[in-house]
Order: sequence, then structure tokens, then C-alpha cells
Amino acid sequence: MLTRRKFLVRAAVAAVAPIGVSSRAAAGASRRSDMGIVTYTFLLHQKASKGAGTGLDYNEPLGYLEACHRVGAGGVQFPFGERSADDCAKFRRQAERLGVRVEAIVSLPKDETELARFEKQVVCAVQSGASVARTTMLSGRRYEEFKTRAAFETACAQGLKSVQLAEPIAARHHLRLALENHKDHLVSEKLEVLKRISSQYVGLCVDVLNNFALCEDLVETVRAFAPWALTVHFKDQAINECEEGFWLVDAALGEGFLPLKKMVQVLRQAKPNLHFNLEVITRDPIKVPVRTEAYWATFPDRPRTEAEPMLRLAKEKGRPLPLVSSLSPEQQLSLEQSNIEKSIAYARDELGL
Repeated sequence: MLTRRKFLVRAAVAAVAPIGVSSRAAAGASRRSDMGIVTYTFLLHQKASKGAGTGLDYNEPLGYLEACHRVGAGGVQFPFGERSADDCAKFRRQAERLGVRVEAIVSLPKDETELARFEKQVVCAVQSGASVARTTMLSGRRYEEFKTRAAFETACAQGLKSVQLAEPIAARHHLRLALENHKDHLVSEKLEVLKRISSQYVGLCVDVLNNFALCEDLVETVRAFAPWALTVHFKDQAINECEEGFWLVDAALGEGFLPLKKMVQVLRQAKPNLHFNLEVITRDPIKVPVRTEAYWATFPDRPRTEAEPMLRLAKEKGRPLPLVSSLSPEQQLSLEQSNIEKSIAYARDELGL
């Protein structure tokens, strides 16, 4: 028997997923954006469509491809996992028919026992049409995941080993690995990793926001990372001050505080043919507790004054932030759809993406 919440979720999927695009987005989809969409951007639709048995299945490659195409996106970034060659070929043909660019998401091998699993993911990504795959070296946010500098350094050593194990396989299949700055390394630390790997098959997935949560300047981070960029996670954010630091929450492009046009300019100057992928995740705000001791545990030598520009911005640009979890299932799906549609339109009409 369905619970009331599950019933409402399925009803919401039935209402939203078969259409997948509002009349506003349908009008704009004829003028497509080059902007791709990262799988996490449709997180609520993915959760709602799982097992719903109606409308698009946002968890399957073809369903996700169709959803992105309907809102006028020019690309997808999706975790294909391990699939048959026939399924991959079918997806690739459909992506080519729709004119949608394909990027993958892969998970690095932790040790030699995972090399076969990783290679299967790489082969699937390439067969599906990807030449770039986003991945991460560390899981979780640095200031939440690690309690000491030693624990962080141990994880970094494991992450470096994982990239070193993965690189020969990626090179053999001509798949470039784009390491995301995943609220893990400072700019100097991430660049040191890239220099140590020193491979044309390893570069960056530049997330334009993440290092702000590590108290590094938005534009200067993008400027430092741009020469290494293979792909981009593009987003906007709203901010508000709190007792322990500040809150951040994803906003539709153009509705937050990020200097989007400047960041596009910097990235495009370094890499004129670089592609961007929307990663606006409709969720509750995330706290960045820069006023706590725990935040600085893995930064023992950094002055606390490095957080001051972020705190000033939170005070100047602060505003009440939405609590997505307080909305009904239908409202959550509608908000996610709206954030995506508005962002694709803004990227196309205001940013030339």
C-alpha cells in the first residue's frame, strides 16, 4: 500500500515528468543553449521518478537525455556506470540525433582490485559518446569530513594514488579525466596534484563556487584553474550570514551573487572551446561554519582573516534563503524545473552559452 507521501510524489511525477518542460522552456528550446546539465541538477526528479512507472525515468541515460533536450540544453553529464555495448551505442546514436554533447561521470579506483570495475566504466563512457569524464579525488566537504590535518593528508594520498591508477586506463581509451575542485583542495594544493600527475588525460572540472567555501576568491580561483579546465560546473548562489559563519544555497543563474559574466570571460579566454554544465541543485542551504574551530582543523597555518571577505559578502548580499524540504513534493519538483529552465534561458540569452 502506498503511503500518502509516496502517492503525492508519484502524482507529482505524473504531472511533471511526461511534459518535462513548461511552455516557456518549450518556446526557448528551439533556440538551444550549449550549456549541458549535470545529473545532480535533476536530483529531485531522479528521486521522484525512481520506480514511479510513469513519465521519464531520469535515472536512466535515455530518459535523462530526453529531459535535458526538452529544456533546451546542449549537453549532458551523466554517470553511465557499466552497461552493455548495445545500450551504449543506442544512447550515442540518440544523442547524436538530438545534437546533444555527452560527458560522463566516473568513480576512481581505490586500489588495484577496482581497476577492472573502473575500466568498464571508462569503456561505457567512451562507447556512449563521452571524451571527458568528471570525477573526484575526495568525498565530502573538507571542513565536514576531516577532523585533523593528518586525516586530510591521508585521504589526499589515497586520492592521488587513485588518479595514478586511473590515468593509464583513461589514456588507453582516450578519455580525459576532469578532477572536480570538490571543496577539498585549496587552489595551490589542486594545482600541485595536476603537476605531479602531468598527463594530457588529467585536468579539471572547474566548479565556479566550491573554493569560495574554502575562503578563496571566486574569480581568482577560476583564473588559476582555467588553463587546466576540461569542463565546467556552472552555478549561481544565494548567501546569508549565520552565527557560525554563512549559509549558501543554489539559485537559478542570474539570481545569486556570483560574477557569472566575468567567470565565463576568464574561462573562455583561456579555453575558447570549453563547455559548461549547469549544476544548480534544488536543496536546502548548506552551512559553511568559518567561525568555528572545527572548520580550520585542516588549515592549521591559515589566518582566520581569510574568511573576512566571505563574511562581508554574506552581510552585504544576505537574504532569507528557501527551505526546499518544507515544500510539498509537487512544489519541490516545480521549483527544480523552474530553476533549470530559467538557468538555461539565462545562459543562452545573457551569457552566450
